[in-house]
Amino acid sequence: MKRLILIGMLLAGNVLAEDTRQLATLPPAAQESLREEMLDNLIQLNEILGLMAAGKVKEAGVLAESSLGVASMGRHRAKPVDARPGPHMPPAMHGIGMDGHKAVSEFARVAASGDRDKAMALLPNLTSACVGCHAAYRTR
Repeated sequence: MKRLILIGMLLAGNVLAEDTRQLATLPPAAQESLREEMLDNLIQLNEILGLMAAGKVKEAGVLAESSLGVASMGRHRAKPVDARPGPHMPPAMHGIGMDGHKAVSEFARVAASGDRDKAMALLPNLTSACVGCHAAYRTR
């Protein structure tokens, strides 16, 4: 265990020393909105995983669609333009986000059928866009 922690610290040090991700310059209010949304997304992902682990496949699908799927898009539309992340993102970054919402909706459709095995097979797609975006972009 100590070896894994040490390896993780060394790798993290290398990543922090040379961050080659593209800087996405967002206004401060949009950065804050995006940060809040990403933290909320993590909470929702955790809830979805908990529901799947408890065998509540259909419930996981309902939560996934309402909180992370295509149905959840536009949560910032009532905010001033400077507080909306989407319009300030590089187009490819915005596209990754859209792909993520679509992948969640696909998971939700399968989960709605109650097919646990098929839904489980799609779980990695829930975070693929997250990983891709965080690996390619930064806001600071």
